[in-house]
Amino acid sequence: MPAAPAPLPEPLKHRSFSIRGEQQYGVGSQRTRRQDIAVVSRGLRMPLGLPISGAAALAAYTELDESSVISHISAAVLWGIPLPTRLREDWRIHVARPPGFGMPRRANVVGHTLDLSDQEIFTFDGVRVTSPARTWLDLASILTAPDLVAAGDYLVCGHDQEFPRPQRAITSLSDLDDQVRRHAGGRGVRRAREAFGLTRVGSDSVPETMMRLALVNNGLPEPQLNWVLADSMGQPVLWPDAAYVRWKISIQYDGLHHGEPGQHQRDIRRADVTAQLGWSEVRVSSADLANGGRLLVKKVRAALCASGWTPETAVVVASTTRKRQQL
Repeated sequence: MPAAPAPLPEPLKHRSFSIRGEQQYGVGSQRTRRQDIAVVSRGLRMPLGLPISGAAALAAYTELDESSVISHISAAVLWGIPLPTRLREDWRIHVARPPGFGMPRRANVVGHTLDLSDQEIFTFDGVRVTSPARTWLDLASILTAPDLVAAGDYLVCGHDQEFPRPQRAITSLSDLDDQVRRHAGGRGVRRAREAFGLTRVGSDSVPETMMRLALVNNGLPEPQLNWVLADSMGQPVLWPDAAYVRWKISIQYDGLHHGEPGQHQRDIRRADVTAQLGWSEVRVSSADLANGGRLLVKKVRAALCASGWTPETAVVVASTTRKRQQL
């Protein structure tokens, strides 16, 4: 019976590694040819027996040389950027190198040539990856404009201490704006510029982004995000997904968690508190977002009209908003 293979050095047990990595830790080529190690591509190895994903699975692709950077869809997955199903299921690795270094060419790799500044390269769990803002810009040549807005919303989403779960944004609107300005002639920048103009802080999910876009695209006012409803003592009590402050309308998107035990009772209580504060609540589900948000728009328009909104009011509000943005 052949002897059991010698244990791998601890740094190589839970990630992919390259020939450079095995040499660094003194692992011979005979050891890496044993059956407990898979060859994923030329010069790249992966230990078997344990699930390896995320940055650990990509480590070897930037270990081969110091010019390689994880980019595009693969970078988006690392940063957690929401992607359409067709892209989430694309398991190929996207790797970029600078001009003059030759495009990466190997099995299961999509190669790119990118001229990246030092500020556009981050280290994520030991893996070189394009920065969140640069990743967003590179996605502009792949995603539709609405999906790119959703990606931007995800990256800039933040909630302050008034929210039950405060959250720091991954990047900022100014970072996205800087990318659009610096790469004015790049691929997809026109779509990026359009998407940036619609990106907002405070959207927690893709459905919330699509909800907001559907309302605006159908001629309704843009709701405000990150609005907090307080009680008579000034204490925060409700955090609507979107709000029409002028008309005291709260919009709540009921996601998958609304099927959890006890959530129905919490929803009823939330609606009661909303009414006690003098606001009305519009509840929205995924079915309301179908067909371009037709049912959503119908619901919200009815609530707005009941609160005194008219299309003429919308024109005045939009004009005032534009003036404020110009100041």
